[in-house]
Amino acid sequence: MKRIESPQNALVKHWKKLVTNRKERDKSGEYIIEGFHLVEEALKNKEQIVQIIVREGVDLPLLWDIDEVTLVEVTQPIAKELAETETSQGIFAHCKQYQVEDADKLKWKKFLLVDAVQDPGNIGTMIRTADAAGLDAVVLGKGCADAYNPKTLRSAQGSHFHIPVVRGELAEWIEDLKENGVKVYGTALQEAVEYTAVETGNSFALIVGNEGSGIHPQLLGKTDQNVIIPIFGQAESLNVAVATGILLYQFVK
Repeated sequence: MKRIESPQNALVKHWKKLVTNRKERDKSGEYIIEGFHLVEEALKNKEQIVQIIVREGVDLPLLWDIDEVTLVEVTQPIAKELAETETSQGIFAHCKQYQVEDADKLKWKKFLLVDAVQDPGNIGTMIRTADAAGLDAVVLGKGCADAYNPKTLRSAQGSHFHIPVVRGELAEWIEDLKENGVKVYGTALQEAVEYTAVETGNSFALIVGNEGSGIHPQLLGKTDQNVIIPIFGQAESLNVAVATGILLYQFVK
């Protein structure tokens, strides 16, 4: 196992930038995850792991298959600089972002498209929910929080390793999906039917949007049908991640 003791080490500086800086994550196509659960999920897709980083004194579970995985031991001060959680477990993984091939897209049937949702916790929850509901991909449009923000990663609980999460121009995605016979549903108050009235079949795309301003009108104008979730109490609206869960489970039913 390699050991790094200096916080000035070039690799340590790169890791720190990956934790704190979206531009560095975008430029390098890499990111850092923290905690035993996330690292265990990453090990199911070893090709995405660059290296596992372990704080001195932390033992790895004996059942983990870490053959052919690079391990790096770091000192307490270095681990503290990488930690995003208050009570860090002292284990991290340096990972590569999932790269989507065009051939992959042709196999996908069920999509979640996200328009300008800025809260990383909500983005992570929606990725996790799409994974749980058996969707094929999540597409994040302009204005969305970074899929690889530490808060997004924690909220998604390892679903980044189960379902492709891609960034894209949603207007183009909608046009391509419709050309391929995938019906596109939006969430809106106007010209909408109750979500339970929709029969989606084996393929669909659901667009959800920013809680404050909703889905961009240009995108809503391209949908096949818009749906609404009725509010029975006095709350003005539902959290976007909660609404997404309700809709996805109805649509895949």
